[in-house]
Amino acid sequence: MKRILNIVEYNKASLWIRLANNFIDVIIIYIINYLLSIICNFLYKITSIEFFYFYSNGSILWSFFIGNFNYCLYYFLMENYFDGKTVSKYITGTKVISTDGTKPTTQQITYRTLSRIVPFDGLSFLGINGWHDSWSDTRVINLKNYMSEIQAKSEIDSLGEKEIA
Repeated sequence: MKRILNIVEYNKASLWIRLANNFIDVIIIYIINYLLSIICNFLYKITSIEFFYFYSNGSILWSFFIGNFNYCLYYFLMENYFDGKTVSKYITGTKVISTDGTKPTTQQITYRTLSRIVPFDGLSFLGINGWHDSWSDTRVINLKNYMSEIQAKSEIDSLGEKEIA
């Protein structure tokens, strides 16, 4: 278990911001899935490969599987390769970080992503932290507040040091 810094806990994004993040990301994922369905229908007409037909016209079980796969892929790729941010986190000025204030590892992002498909994960935010935050030792922070507090602490720590001109 990683240590939890107070500065991270004090600057967590609010429940309403987290809800907005979820809403925006779900819309983005639906758009991606819709575009992939259109592309697969087009590719099926050109190539007659059954996979492309099955992608957009498969059973409910297949739709559930491919939807969850795309959902996990979106969150993993965005949070792992775009500095802990998804599209919604860029819009709302939030970011995923480790509880110790560092950049999350790929393993943490993997745990975070996979725990999102646990049923009722969204309801886990009625407590203090959601399951995908707690299980992966990560938090979503308000980046502007976090950075200003880091800078203020840095300035306090540098009091009394000689300035070199």
